[in-house]
Amino acid sequence: MGRIEVSNLRKVFDAGGNDLVAVDDLDFTIEDGEFLVLVGPSGCGKSTTLRCISGLETPTSGEIVLDGENVTRAKPKDRNMAMVFQNYALYPHMTARENMSFGLKMTTDLSNEEIDERVENVAEMTGIERNLDQKPGELSGGQQQRVALGRAIVRDPEVFLMDEPLSNLDAKLRSEMRTELQNLQNDFGVTTIYVTHDQTEAMTMGDRIAILDDGELQQIGTPLECYHTPVNKFVAGFIGSPSMNFLDVTLNDETLVHEEFTYGLSVETAKSLETDETEYVLGIRPEDIEVVSADTPNAIEATVNVVEPLGDVAHVNINLGNQSYTASINGTPRWESGRKIQVKFPEESLHLFVADSGEAVKNATIETGEHTVDAPV
Repeated sequence: MGRIEVSNLRKVFDAGGNDLVAVDDLDFTIEDGEFLVLVGPSGCGKSTTLRCISGLETPTSGEIVLDGENVTRAKPKDRNMAMVFQNYALYPHMTARENMSFGLKMTTDLSNEEIDERVENVAEMTGIERNLDQKPGELSGGQQQRVALGRAIVRDPEVFLMDEPLSNLDAKLRSEMRTELQNLQNDFGVTTIYVTHDQTEAMTMGDRIAILDDGELQQIGTPLECYHTPVNKFVAGFIGSPSMNFLDVTLNDETLVHEEFTYGLSVETAKSLETDETEYVLGIRPEDIEVVSADTPNAIEATVNVVEPLGDVAHVNINLGNQSYTASINGTPRWESGRKIQVKFPEESLHLFVADSGEAVKNATIETGEHTVDAPV
């Protein structure tokens, strides 16, 4: 079993006489066998959260419960968790075999034969069986990463804790290792908490993702839930690449008014916004922007700034007045800088956020393949 309950977790550091709140009243539950990704910008508290769960940091307040047992003050060795660090943390004077077996020799009563058998089995799973007698300095970055993973796996823990383990790898190897990590986690079925600032890793690896900002949990859900139904402007802007475009608008009856255009809403959408608020932020993802003819309803004139061809799609930087936005256009449009084009923001793809609070009041409509539903907010 590996069910983790984090309740009211708070970690405060003393920064030269001033309190620095790294984690602020964090609550979430990770089910046994689940792969949860903690994601957010640098300094948001994700690594501190992981270190509190592992026992490397002592929480200021709150509780961490593992399978019904409160382990908030337990020593790391008593938590049956294995951690994989960003810098691998391998002993340079030991071979891969010795690095992988060291923890077992220190914390278990297994015989040398049993330890060797376990190490060799895991080495075969991770593809480093031919590197067991080499030291870290003789291994590539990817091989060192596999040794670090193997060292965690041989312990057969209840929980894997991974702190940006792929950030030191090149892009191609990082992509390959993402797949390997998912396959290993599926094979072992071990509860895994994975920390990253890379939202691509978060979207492709996690059963659920928890998005943090400034020590506070912003949203937790499946990757697609967080992508399609962000609860606020921060989540909407953080998840997705290129990131969502934001435009300040004012609601006037059934019309959104921007300094460069007006946008007529349907009666249904306008009624859903019947609040005291008039100032909103319109959000539109780059891939949802359409190039249309000038006579299309709600067409908006934009000026092409830069075209970045990527093969099957191009990222087109466009200007609306003095502001720049990004549109993802299929193919490779051969537009020169300064060209005028007409674009459309489909209403079903619009997100709207209250300007002051950033709270989402409308999300895009999702096509499920069977039917269309309005994304909840």
